[in-house]
Amino acid sequence: MRKIQMVDLKGQYEKIKDQVNNGVMNVIESTAFINGPEVHSFQKELEDYLGVKHVIPCANGTDALQIAMMGLGLQSGDEVITTDFTFAATVEVIALLNLTPVLVDVNPFDFNIDTEAIKKAITSKTKAIVPVHLFGLAANMDEIMAIANEHGLYVIEDNAQGIGANYMHSDGSKSKTGTIGHVGTTSFFPSKNLGCYGDGGAIFTNDDDLAHTIRGVVNHGMYERYHHDVVGVNSRLDSMQATVLRAKLPHLDSYNNARRDAARKYTAAFASNEKIITPLVCDSCDCHVFHQYTLVIKDANRDELVKHLQANDIPCGVYYPIPLHLQKAYADERYNEDDFKVTNQLVKECISLPMHTELDDEQIKFITDKVLEFVNR
Repeated sequence: MRKIQMVDLKGQYEKIKDQVNNGVMNVIESTAFINGPEVHSFQKELEDYLGVKHVIPCANGTDALQIAMMGLGLQSGDEVITTDFTFAATVEVIALLNLTPVLVDVNPFDFNIDTEAIKKAITSKTKAIVPVHLFGLAANMDEIMAIANEHGLYVIEDNAQGIGANYMHSDGSKSKTGTIGHVGTTSFFPSKNLGCYGDGGAIFTNDDDLAHTIRGVVNHGMYERYHHDVVGVNSRLDSMQATVLRAKLPHLDSYNNARRDAARKYTAAFASNEKIITPLVCDSCDCHVFHQYTLVIKDANRDELVKHLQANDIPCGVYYPIPLHLQKAYADERYNEDDFKVTNQLVKECISLPMHTELDDEQIKFITDKVLEFVNR
């Protein structure tokens, strides 16, 4: 059996190495390292893939979130509602801009932001909602957009883990996650479903004026060299990363389908075990791209399971071990523990298994056998 990786970037690279290597060499020979043709081509190709009017590449996913908020003109003290159960970058940028983060609980069945909790958190200072398509599963965007429209709020989609997922609207139509809100963001960190070989990110919008503003923000506030019309930052996707992303983008759907296939096999192996709650796997739609395959372990010690898997050379992850509202940087006396019951339970029980495009049946059987071996003790 091949060594099990949490993410097998080497195996994925081997299948596209000629295109990647040729693309990188072309960039080196052209010396167009910043804002070169590869970046512009990738931008257009991603716009076509997502069905969105504007893609603005940037340096990383965290920058993408910050720039989106800057582009919307959010002001110091404005409240931004987001989920308590996610990576810190989502709330980090809110605090960096001197906005006020308002953390709310998630649903127990899909780990995404609870729309009822959003409604309760809205005040006269609320200006935006940031749903996260956690682990690759689309959040309830119809309901979130309805809430936002009712209260005149912006919606900023954090799509760092969900690129390629299709959200099915209540009318049966579909949209790519990241293109439904007023603005969407993503990360191209190497382990993402569409990952480069360094850092990278992008912002998406169908709003022409917002896109224009954001294009200035990413480039020091300039639309014309040395003319700084808005307060900006230096956040650019470089040509090396763009050429890698161009090589991978045509394969994104097949990558996501491979993840779905692995998820179905994991779920089938655990189906009859009452101690294991598996993630939603829907054969009738493609709303989940399984950036992570995350279990909830009941009536067994999750942390001991981590040790058991590691002892058998099976990597795993705990996403996330501490809720954001209990992090020192984001603690707030306004928070009540009773408002975070789901998150507080999930951080004790969640475990993510290896998930990537190169998993094979032998590896999946070994992993599932070892999980079952532990929980059935």
